Amino acid sequence: MPTRWQISVGPVAQKQLRTIKDRRAQQALEYAIDSLEIEPDKRVKPLSGKLVGCFSLRAYAQRYRIIYKIDWSSEEVVVLALGLRKEGDRADIYNLVERLLNRGLLLLLTFSTLSIF
Repeated sequence: MPTRWQISVGPVAQKQLRTIKDRRAQQALEYAIDSLEIEPDKRVKPLSGKLVGCFSLRAYAQRYRIIYKIDWSSEEVVVLALGLRKEGDRADIYNLVERLLNRGLLLLLTFSTLSIF
């Protein structure tokens, strides 16, 4: 039987999830986050550039992305951000995460002080 990983949702991702008005999208994203409990490194895309070490999971009609990091030593998945994929748009989730990183509003290496989902 596969190991169940602990899931933590960071403050940025919590806020992003709360601001989604479509209730079905919210529920689908919550379900996708829960699905990361088992084999979080499967069915996902490893990211590169400033997001190296992070993974991206497609969710809700392939429009949303969940960006997260895996702490292999503690078997914890930390959801950093989530949002719509709008390639080439300023509001694209990958562009947003890079801007948050540049401003120091999102840290990729912290695994403590997060809430359990």
